[in-house]
Amino acid sequence: MKTQVESLTKKDLYKVLLLDLVAIVFVYFIPALSHLTALPFYLIEPMRIMIILAMAHTNRSNAMVLALTLPLFSFAVSGHPELPKVFLMMFELALSVGLFYFLKRFLANTIVVALVSIIASKMVYYLLKYVLISSALLDMSLISTPIWIQLLTSSVFALYLWGAIDYFGKRQKVK
Repeated sequence: MKTQVESLTKKDLYKVLLLDLVAIVFVYFIPALSHLTALPFYLIEPMRIMIILAMAHTNRSNAMVLALTLPLFSFAVSGHPELPKVFLMMFELALSVGLFYFLKRFLANTIVVALVSIIASKMVYYLLKYVLISSALLDMSLISTPIWIQLLTSSVFALYLWGAIDYFGKRQKVK
């Protein structure tokens, strides 16, 4: 990790730090915005948005750090989600990042890679969530965000990654 940080240019380091700060502020204020506006902002998966932005504009290490820390940060500042779900979310987001970069080595189509990594990680998430609910470690419904919303947001995220990585050519080679 130390060598990865040292190998970043100042511009890249500032980009990573800025994105991480925005991610933390975004996750911090989403519950307040939801309460103030009565709009369920959590349906658009704010943590995944920040992970997608990190994958598109910074690097794999930063995306993984955010995947592993944003759920913990959310729990620390708001007590939400419940602790077992925090670890479930951490695993799902990290799996999504890992699958994306693993599959990107073999497939050139970023949209397909992004969709497969998001949907596969969601399938694992729901399987593990079912196990936690069945074992009484979680007391909630299995699916809280409608599937159609999840498919829509996943498609938007995949299109964004495709545009940021492939179409606009900002990062032809995924870091």
